Amino acid sequence: MTGQITVALPKGRNLKPSIRLLAAVGLDFTEALTDSRRLIFTAKGGGGTAIVVRDTDIPTYVDNGAADMGVSGSDVLMEQGKDMFEPLDLKFGYCRMVVAEPKELSEKDNPKEWTHIRVATKFPNITEAHFAGRGVQIEIIKLYGSIELAPLVGLSERIVDLVSTGETLRLNGLVEVEKIMDVSARLVVNRASLKTKHESISRIIRNMDAALLSLGLE
Repeated sequence: MTGQITVALPKGRNLKPSIRLLAAVGLDFTEALTDSRRLIFTAKGGGGTAIVVRDTDIPTYVDNGAADMGVSGSDVLMEQGKDMFEPLDLKFGYCRMVVAEPKELSEKDNPKEWTHIRVATKFPNITEAHFAGRGVQIEIIKLYGSIELAPLVGLSERIVDLVSTGETLRLNGLVEVEKIMDVSARLVVNRASLKTKHESISRIIRNMDAALLSLGLE
C-alpha cells in the first residue's frame, strides 16, 4: 500500500518523545518502549512500520529510501549533510554543541586569539566549518565517544561536543568557551517518498505540527 509509512526512530533519549508524538498523529509504536530487543515494530491498528536504530544511522536509512521519514538530531543532519526534506523542528532533544577546554587553560586563554588549535570531536565536518569561518587552523582528532577524556590525557587541548546541563564537563574539569550551535530533534523525509506517498506524508506533517503545540514536548 502506498499509504503505509516506514519511520526510522532513534535509540536513546529521543525515542520516547518521538513515539509520543507519532501516537498523537495516529501511529502507535508504544510497544517499542517495552521491547528493546526488537528493531522493527508495526503500528497498532496499522498505518505504518517503525525501525529503531542509532541516531547517526537514521539519515542513511531515510536518504536511501529504507525509511520514508525519520527523527534525527540536527547535529547529525548537519554533520552528514544528506539531501533530505526537513519540514519540522520537533521541539525536543534540546542541547548545544560547544567548544570546551580545561578550566585552568580557560583562565588565561582568549578564543579570539586562536590561530592554530588541536580539537577532539565526533563532529569533524561541523568543527572544521566552524573554525574555517573564523580563520582558525585546526587539527582534528576524530573520536567516537568519551570526548571529555581527550584533554585529560593530552590528546588535545580542546574538544567540540554536545552538552545539555554541562555537568559532565564540570565533572571532568572542563568549561564551555564557545557555542557552535543549538541542537534539537528534526523530522526528515525522503524526497522520493514525499512524491510517491505525498498524501500520507503531508497529513502526518500537518498533524505533527499541530500536535507539537498541544503536547509541549521538550
